[in-house]
Amino acid sequence: MSHARVPLILAAVAALAATATAPALAEVDPGKAQAPATTGNTLTELDYQTLKGYADDTWLSTVAMTDETTGLPSDNVGADLSATSRSAYTSPTNIGGYMWSTIVARDLRIIDTAEARTRLEQTIATLEGMERHEESGMFYNWYDPASAAKLTAWPVDGSTVYPFLSSVDNGWLAAALRVAAAAEPDVQEAADAIRTQMNFGFFYDEDALGEDAPTGLIRGGFWDELPPDCVVEDNYAGGETLVYYTCHHYGSFNTEPRIASYLGIVAGQIPEDHYFGAWRTFPDTCDWSWQEQKPVGEWREYMGVQVFEGAYQYRDMQLVPTWGGSMFEALMVPLFVPEERWGALSWGVNHPLTVQAHIEHGMEEADYGYWGFSPSNNPAAGYPSQTSEPVSGYREYGVDAIGLEPNGYTSDQERTTVDYGFEGCREGVPEPTSYGDGVVTPHASFLALRYAPKEALDNLANIKADFDAYGPGGFYDAVAVGSGQVSAKHLSLDQSMIMAAIGNELDHNNIRYYFRQGGVRAALKPLMEIETFNAGPILTN
Repeated sequence: MSHARVPLILAAVAALAATATAPALAEVDPGKAQAPATTGNTLTELDYQTLKGYADDTWLSTVAMTDETTGLPSDNVGADLSATSRSAYTSPTNIGGYMWSTIVARDLRIIDTAEARTRLEQTIATLEGMERHEESGMFYNWYDPASAAKLTAWPVDGSTVYPFLSSVDNGWLAAALRVAAAAEPDVQEAADAIRTQMNFGFFYDEDALGEDAPTGLIRGGFWDELPPDCVVEDNYAGGETLVYYTCHHYGSFNTEPRIASYLGIVAGQIPEDHYFGAWRTFPDTCDWSWQEQKPVGEWREYMGVQVFEGAYQYRDMQLVPTWGGSMFEALMVPLFVPEERWGALSWGVNHPLTVQAHIEHGMEEADYGYWGFSPSNNPAAGYPSQTSEPVSGYREYGVDAIGLEPNGYTSDQERTTVDYGFEGCREGVPEPTSYGDGVVTPHASFLALRYAPKEALDNLANIKADFDAYGPGGFYDAVAVGSGQVSAKHLSLDQSMIMAAIGNELDHNNIRYYFRQGGVRAALKPLMEIETFNAGPILTN
């Protein structure tokens, strides 16, 4: 980044930090979206109409994915929006995304109140009858959207599915149930009944950081029958029946699983000091030299927990990285939780810098002409391979330099990585002189809308104009901008993020407003407001 652009970052950070003490006038009275008076009061009437048009079309693909009998969405649907092109599997995240998308569609007057209520009632009634893990109240990861049955064989190829219960996927479903209960009184009792049976303490390992550590971490999830994977046999909730946990914990803080941590803290199922347990970056000693780069930072104490306030340096920015450098790891959670308002000196600084890093990587460093990198389908799937590696479907994309993962979520098909080394411990390699076929996904721009509205709208307009990337159901999943190859599918996850982002932008932060009812603010804001990230622009003379 050129140093001339540093004041722009400073202005964005200062504006977001100021909202921490400003009245929450943009987060009240949802359901009256009739004018472009939005979160930052930055949209023109044309911008409003553009976003409303995107929402109208995105809702069409959301409906096209959804089974008329069960009210469960498929994971994806083809560009033609036909029922025959629906996938035969769905997840708790997809189901939750359909519910909050229905509420956005109602609040933006795409559908009326009666239709929204009927859709929510149908989906919640189906959820009530679905098989779940009885002791934890959690849902399995894969179901048949037509029958609502738990999957034990993968519908694509018949391979065995070992039913898994994911902490993060159940987090998104519980978030949706919280939103639905606040948004629609007629489903409040039923939605709350399902959500309050979900015990996030079941995922919480209090000894994850060692027996002497004051707090712990959450596991990726568990199986209730022994799978052929690496497992840890235990029961963190103290029940008599042992389950089989993943061997990994979620140790990186700035990733999407924090939604499960937040919900567990709010419910009193996970201790509040867990907020400070996960790493901002890993420490700066050689024991941790496998990470992407040597962080800069210092140790601080919050609530008796020692926190390494580390940051990565990228161009003229210093920020807390995500695990892989993708947009949705950082910015899906603040669709629901006003992190940048409650944590003005942490998230309020970091979120706009994450967006700025994506913009600069796409527009300057890699020179793609487009930006916004996040997990999506590989647009080349089904095409002849351009590399020695097989062409696959769903893949992680990101800005490698701002991810902890040393192998990187790369931004291009060629997997062009960076390795800065770790001073005093590990040598780096020269930075790439060029990048390959960059892959952007429109949902990343919608996630950035709050923090860089003009840039996000311009990027979306360019993607739509320059590629066959938009259909009757809105934006397709991903575009390889060099070859022009497009993943011409609509993914339920993408479309639900898009709907939530537009709803917040056009209707007074409606999704945030619904989510934070019932003690969320009281539980989370005090944790966020006491921390200062080691993040900001790097100023040079």
